[in-house]
Order: sequence, then C-alpha cells, then structure tokens
Amino acid sequence: MSSTLARLLTLSLVTACSFAHASSPARVEVRNGVLVGMVDAATGLRMFRGVPYAQPPVGELRWREPQPVKNWKGERKATDFGPRCMQRPVFSDMVFRSPTISEDCLYLNIWTPAKSESERLPVLVYFYGGGFVAGDGSEPRYDGASMAKKGIVALTVNYRLDVFGMFAHPELTKESPNKASGNYTLLDQAAALRWVRENIAAFGGDPERITIAGESAGSFSVSAQMASPLSRDLIAGAIGVSGALMNSVRGSIPLSKAEQDGLRFADMLGAQSLAELRAIPAQRLLQAAAEPDAPRFNIILDGYFFPKPPGEIFEAGEQAKVPLLAGSNSEESSYFALLRDLPPTVENYRSVLKELYGEHADAVFALYPASNEQEVKDAARELASDRFLGYGTWKWVDVHSRTSGQPAYYYFYSRPRPPLRADPKAPIPTGAVHSAEIEYAMGNLVTNLVFAWTEDDYKVSRVMQEYFANFIKTGNPNGSALPSWPPYYSDTTFPRMTIDINTRLGPDTRRARYLLLDELSDR
Repeated sequence: MSSTLARLLTLSLVTACSFAHASSPARVEVRNGVLVGMVDAATGLRMFRGVPYAQPPVGELRWREPQPVKNWKGERKATDFGPRCMQRPVFSDMVFRSPTISEDCLYLNIWTPAKSESERLPVLVYFYGGGFVAGDGSEPRYDGASMAKKGIVALTVNYRLDVFGMFAHPELTKESPNKASGNYTLLDQAAALRWVRENIAAFGGDPERITIAGESAGSFSVSAQMASPLSRDLIAGAIGVSGALMNSVRGSIPLSKAEQDGLRFADMLGAQSLAELRAIPAQRLLQAAAEPDAPRFNIILDGYFFPKPPGEIFEAGEQAKVPLLAGSNSEESSYFALLRDLPPTVENYRSVLKELYGEHADAVFALYPASNEQEVKDAARELASDRFLGYGTWKWVDVHSRTSGQPAYYYFYSRPRPPLRADPKAPIPTGAVHSAEIEYAMGNLVTNLVFAWTEDDYKVSRVMQEYFANFIKTGNPNGSALPSWPPYYSDTTFPRMTIDINTRLGPDTRRARYLLLDELSDR
C-alpha cells in the first residue's frame, strides 16, 4: 500500500471515529446484566460496542461450540469495540476501529434509534466479508449509524476466522456433544442471532423482524444461516451481496475430509493431541495456517449445522421461508483470473475455454463471445466474474424463488468507483469491482476518503440504501420515488434491477449464461 493511500485510510478512520460525540451514557439491561453505552449528541442514536454474545473461545473453549455468556455484576462498559478475531493483514482496504486482535473476540455492536423498549423496530444483523480469513464489525464501511437513522436497529457481529473458525479434528468430533467439528465460524453467527433474538427488545428492536445481511463471505454466511436448522427460524428476511453456498468457489467439504486436513495440520505443528493443539499460542497457529503447504480450511458438511449439503436443502425447500434480496457486481473478477498470463487473443481465450469446458467450450463461447482483444478482455472478465460469484448468487435467488414460497429480489450492481483522491489520473475499473457496493448500500460513503465521491455516487447510495432499508422494514424493497422492483419469478422476463446512476428494471440478460453454467456444474 502506498503511503498516500495509507494516510487516506487513516483519515477515513479518524472521520468515522468522529461520527459519534457521546454526550451522555445509555443504559440497557439485557439477560446477563446491565450495559452502559453512549448517545450521539447530534442524532440521539444510542450505541453499544463490544457487547459479548458468547464466552471467550480460549483455552479449553478453543474449537468448541460458542458457550452462553456468563452473567456479570454491576454495569458493563459498552463504549469501545471489542478485539477483532485472529487474522493476518491480507486486505489493504480494511480499516479497523477495534484495538487489537485476539481469540477473545465474540462481540457485537448495536446502533439503535429507539428511545424505549416499546418501539419494536426492525433489526439488521450484518456479517462482514473477508473470505473467512479477515474482517471485523468495527470497520467504518459497515457502521450502523446510517441505517439506524432510517428507523432500524443495526448490528455488526464478529465471528471466528480461518483456522480458529473452520478447524476440524477427530478428537474435536469425539468430544463434541453434536459429534461434529469445524464450522465454528457459522456456529458463532448462529449464537449471535440467538442472543439478538433474546435481547434485542431491550434496545427497542423487534425479535420477530430480524433481517440478516452480508457481503462476500458475509453473503455466503447469510445463505448458510438460511439453510441451517439451528438458525433458519430466527430470521425474518435475508440480504446477500456477492456470494452464496450454491457456488463451487466456496463449496463445502465432508467432515471426514476436514478431519484429515486437521490431522495433517496438527502434524505440521508437531502436535500429537488436541491438548497440545490447544496449548499452541494463537499467533503461531495463525502463521502456520498461512504456510503454502497448509490445508485450506473450509465450510464443512458436519451433519449438525448442515444435516445435508446447503444446495440440497434449498432445492428441497427446507431453508428459511423468508423474503430474499440478493445480487452481485458487474466486475467481481478480472480477465486475468481466467487468462492468467496469456495475451488476450481470441485463440488464447478459446484455448482456455477448451481447457475448462472441454466439448462444451463452443457453447460457452457462444454466450461469452469475442472477436478481438478488447472483446476477449470483456468476455473473459464477465465469465471470470460469473464463475467467481455471479452464478452462485443467481442460483441462490433462482432456487429460493422456486422452493420457498417467498419473494426473491434480484439486482445487478454496476456503478464503478470514482477516481482516487490521491491520484485522480489513475485508471479506474470499467465496472463495479468486488466489495465496491458496501459503502453505497450501508450509506457510508462519508467514512471512506480514499475515493473522490461525487453527487452521482451519493445519488446511487441513496437509492441502494433506500431499497435495502425498505426491505429490512417490510420484506419488500419498493417505496415511493424508487423504480418499481418486482420479484424475480413475477414474469417470464425474470426481472432484475440494475443499480447504477440510472437505476432501472430490465430482464435478466445473463440468465441463459447461468443456465448453461448450472448445467455444466452438474457434470
């Protein structure tokens, strides 16, 4: 990262931290004791940071299902973000307000406009992205104040990551009362939802109107929580932004395979038992997980959180029967992801398609055609984006529309970010890159000073956030002064909302592509 960009990210952090000027304490009693947060003098919002929803997963609780919070005596301060979960600095666009990293990280943050418990406002629970290896609920781009100003109780949730969140081992499976191991990432999220269900009324929220949302890994998490019998009855709606477990990019693996990976990882560390593994310092585990020969930790078909593969759960109509709003971005990946270091010629493009799709390469080329180098770049970028996240997100919307009896609203986000403030002449993407929509959707452009936002960007943000806020409140994104948005299966064009400076409804022009990718994914 350049020094200029680092300074801008720091300035963004300072700006976000100055959002709230606490003028008086905010006191709330939850099931475990009394919390004391703060009130924003300018907006009247009450904020509670670093609220524990489970016991610290340390010592003997490392790689255990999250355990209920113990009661505390007196008042517990809730004015500072809790530590972020163990992670390496892998994404340069992440800015944290949390003080440090720690295994003791199972905390959530609450922004509420409610003045009393009797208000029963809709609730948003947001899961951050970061590939299940990084991220934190303190990031300014996820700040809940903007949503709270719209009459929503907004929360961000921390959850275990990487080796701490997805490590399986035969001894862990044996000691578990559920005869499962791994998926602590998802179990943490489910525990947070149970905590919200039990306590959110104290903050003026309605426990019957909880919408879960997330981007990237957070969106995969939303689809997972919808599928699991542990959490599907805890939610009233779901928002997914770029990702779903219907996608082979973030597939799930059998418990037996995950246990073997766990044994291999233990062998790398010279650990002969679970006790020895739990005695290893957290930082050493984190470093070992980053080694090139270390296994990759993934979501697991554990027979507990997932009684069967998530795709099968959705196809059987056994997922949460709630409205869904989901979509992806126009440039989730680059053409380099497909062509690698090959020049973008038609010949090379066809060669890669042959490598990937064999006898079906011509059928793929017909739907992603190219006749010159620029068209190759465009077609390869679109195919790479669809293979990465576009197809899986569409599959989620399509299946849920068919099997849930609930509406699913499908969007396509295409607004490119503006130039960098520090370097206005730097090349800008042709479309919306992965994660570009976060600040727009959450109403948080002001927290990011890296980009030279224009009035057009604020216009896009107002429209996108309004759609999301309406959906959180009613299960329907529509509202006055917004283009009408029908559910995906409402007619034979399969309507899709394109969100951009000219937000508009149109037919799903990529459906034929996704149907082909869907057919080929089963081979």
